[in-house]
Amino acid sequence: MSNTASNNIESVLVENRVFPPSEAMVRQARISGMAAYDALCAEAERDFTGFWGRLGRENVQWDKPFTQVLDESNAPFYQWFADGELNASANCLDKHMGTAVENKTAVIFEADDGTVTKTTYRELLVRVSQFANALKAEGIQKGDRVLIYMPMTLEGVIAMQACARIGATHSVVFGGFSAKALNERIIDAGAVAVITSNFQMRGGKELPLKAIIDEGIAMGGCESIKTVFVYERTKTACNMVASRDKTFAEAIQGQSSDCPPVSVGAEHPLFILYTSGSTGKPKGVQHSTGGYLLWAKLTMDWTFDLKPEDVFWCTADIGWITGHTYVAYGPLAAGATQIIFEGIPTYPNAGRFWQMIERHKCSIFYTAPTAIRSLIKAAEGDAAVHPDRSNLDSLRILGSVGEPINPEAWMWYYKNVGHERCPIVDTFWQTETGGHMMTPLPGATPLVPGSCTLPLPGIMAAIVDETGNDLPNGAGGMLVVKRPWPSMIRTIWNDPERFKKSYFPEEMGGTIYLAGDGAVRSADRGYFRITGRIDDVLNVSGHRMGTMEIESALVAKSDLVAEAAVVGRPDDLTGEAICAFVVLKRSRPTGEEAKQIANELRNWVAKEIGPIAKPKDIRFGDNLPKTRSGKIMRRLLRSIAKGEAITQDTSTLENPAILDQLAEKL
Repeated sequence: MSNTASNNIESVLVENRVFPPSEAMVRQARISGMAAYDALCAEAERDFTGFWGRLGRENVQWDKPFTQVLDESNAPFYQWFADGELNASANCLDKHMGTAVENKTAVIFEADDGTVTKTTYRELLVRVSQFANALKAEGIQKGDRVLIYMPMTLEGVIAMQACARIGATHSVVFGGFSAKALNERIIDAGAVAVITSNFQMRGGKELPLKAIIDEGIAMGGCESIKTVFVYERTKTACNMVASRDKTFAEAIQGQSSDCPPVSVGAEHPLFILYTSGSTGKPKGVQHSTGGYLLWAKLTMDWTFDLKPEDVFWCTADIGWITGHTYVAYGPLAAGATQIIFEGIPTYPNAGRFWQMIERHKCSIFYTAPTAIRSLIKAAEGDAAVHPDRSNLDSLRILGSVGEPINPEAWMWYYKNVGHERCPIVDTFWQTETGGHMMTPLPGATPLVPGSCTLPLPGIMAAIVDETGNDLPNGAGGMLVVKRPWPSMIRTIWNDPERFKKSYFPEEMGGTIYLAGDGAVRSADRGYFRITGRIDDVLNVSGHRMGTMEIESALVAKSDLVAEAAVVGRPDDLTGEAICAFVVLKRSRPTGEEAKQIANELRNWVAKEIGPIAKPKDIRFGDNLPKTRSGKIMRRLLRSIAKGEAITQDTSTLENPAILDQLAEKL
């Protein structure tokens, strides 16, 4: 376990502004007022399994009803609704047939170039069924793993739903990851097929996807891949391997629009989503079908106070957990109309988000603090892209996801986008939690900028010290969840020991979930505020990346790099910026040469992991600051990265003179 947390993590941020929900919002809300929230929490406290059993029966359509809610006999490998059977795709599509939702718009897709396509629930069911039949025709069946590497298009969601429909487990990889990252994930998952696209469109540029898949497979170890499905997003030709590769058009030709959904057990793996760990090897977070789907549907209703007439827009990519829960599954399970956007927020100008909200009459808008901060910067520099240039009267609720939102950005969002009438649901959750854990509720919770406020009903969150003892309000410590919940991670694919060690450490009894984040509760309201990672995982623009993975990539440039250490430092735009300290296999470069080598290393990391992992700062030294036992003193590197004076004791350092070298910026 990391030693960077302590019993008394200092809390320096004090926030006294409070924004209670309007009477009108309280009156119409699904969870109306704090008394209604408290009643749900009390029900969960009083009868934990009864509470979850009721919600499971009310919110999920079961092919075979469950008789056991929670099995804790093999903790921490908890099982929810284990003897129940269902299908995730049927819960998102089939259940709406014959209801008012059948002919409702499911997806408003806006392409990078502004072209808009609308698809109803009935039309989406037809397309998912045809593609599911295409998968079956290639021999893909229940339990097989399928890797998805797609642009942010409707076809990406269709691919995920089609896998779920036949009981295949999907693993979506973000379209910015490298061939090497794909190769590792194909091998680890044992994928039998890949679903990809010839190209993706981003900011008016055509970027290759199929070519990166080909490169990844060519690296070896991917013999399990039998078929590669290629969606022709653009007219540009790409390499097609005979007998292995099929275009979408070829695959669905002659396929029936009827594909009966395959019933799976509630604990059947719906998907594996790889996230960076604090060691180099990516972790395959495995999620179940029943519990995950329940929480995706329920949090749509609770957190976003969803109404039949809402137009919901989550800006996340399907390559991340937010795009799984709040694009591919939650909105469809809840029967919502949602916007899916292919492009980037700054193309053709930085007013794109606001113009789209006006164009599609979006009522619930859910995005990341990184996007908000970049749009604040753009609006301050160019009045033409300010939110006040667009009519945002359709907005009802705003949301924030991916990292804690700083109070200044919160206030700008609240005033300039929500016009001080839209509550902001500042949602705390993780890839591993499957859905929201802590968030204000629009019609109940008084808002405090920068705070994710309180846990959702049924989520037993607490702040503890290293031994698992509860800490009083006002004292910072480690965030834990004391009881299991339905959408939690089930295991790490192929690595149950790592799962236990990472999330359920023996030091805390082996049954309490360690979130890996530091947190503090306010003395007055008991509101939670997340203070940052307690381990060596960086959160850059809402993307979690292990420092070890980036260090490994740098050192893999073996002709040049001898050693590397990576830390994070606060960044106004991305939340956290990556700072790399590098020792070369040659003399330390200076001036223009140092800049040139730094750029070479940034490009190398982009190739090894992906552009999101490029270090913002690279500094060179003859060595790294180490103790006499050889341990790198990362706390010193963090201070250097932040530009702070070194006040800590450096007497244990083997080479104190190195600190001056590493403090030199390029």
